[in-house]
Amino acid sequence: MSKRIMVGRVPVGGGAPVSIQSMCSTKTHDVEATVEQILRLEEAGCEIIRVAVPDMAAAKAVGPIRSRIHIPLVTDIHFDYKLALECAAQGADKIRINPGNIGGEDRVKEVADACRAGKIPIRIGVNGGSLEPELRKKYGGVTAEALVESAMGHVALLNKFDFDDICISVKCSSVPLTMAAYRLLHERCDYPLHLGVTEAGTPSMGIIKSAMGIGGLLCLGIGDTLRVTLTADPVEEIYAAKKILRAAGLRQDGPNLIACPTCGRTNIDLIPMAEEVERRLMSCTKPITVAVMGCAVNGPGEASSADVGIAGGKGEGLLFRKGEILRKVPQDQLVDALMAEIDKL
Repeated sequence: MSKRIMVGRVPVGGGAPVSIQSMCSTKTHDVEATVEQILRLEEAGCEIIRVAVPDMAAAKAVGPIRSRIHIPLVTDIHFDYKLALECAAQGADKIRINPGNIGGEDRVKEVADACRAGKIPIRIGVNGGSLEPELRKKYGGVTAEALVESAMGHVALLNKFDFDDICISVKCSSVPLTMAAYRLLHERCDYPLHLGVTEAGTPSMGIIKSAMGIGGLLCLGIGDTLRVTLTADPVEEIYAAKKILRAAGLRQDGPNLIACPTCGRTNIDLIPMAEEVERRLMSCTKPITVAVMGCAVNGPGEASSADVGIAGGKGEGLLFRKGEILRKVPQDQLVDALMAEIDKL
């Protein structure tokens, strides 16, 4: 089992539930816009939020932002140790920085001392695109071994100054390489691991990459917190993360929708019906399985494990619970009948 760190009030690692993260797309110095986006992400189910800190104006906005939100705030910093010190002073709940990239050891010590004093964990975030040139040369490119050696080198720097409140990520855009790096890192350390496939792309492909990479690792028992990285509204990252966790059997904080792919037996317009049910279930938090099936073959029979469901027919369909038919319902009333039954559960 991994070590446990505390990111604000959210435990990460040590058997704690896998937490969902995202990152703001706003300019951090724009406090109003950043707070507004974070509140939307909170409502969607985000549990830890990260902001970019490219300059001192952004660093000084951390305190005002943090005072108006309800989830832990992580600051993302590159190269400038003074930004890390300011974020620590502003009350950041975690700092993402690679200590080997911020200058001499005296600077690393300053950051480690400030984070220790504030009980602020540090995430070491290694990305394939920014891997050190000497490691690229040593390993002949970006490899799992190179990513892990980079991460553990940064860990050693922090450990030198008696800092061990650490989380690690080793991300790249290749799913097989990302998985290989995390599996190797999991074998070599017990720090909590932040999962993600970086630069995954737009939702159409990014969700698939993330489901394979993040979901595959979770099913192997690897990973303590995650971010689904999408070129989209960050709220979409939260919805995708929830679905990945449910599919991996790690969350039951909402419904599991099952639906058949349709075939020649289907006599109702199933696809828009399933889409409408999915949309109307977005705000549902009941840990239930809901079935939307195209015919009686795939209905109460094959979907008998569903808590509630509908199955199409000719102009009408069946409403059922746990495989038992409740009644026939006209097609145009099927979704409403299903939602009414869900309300009773």
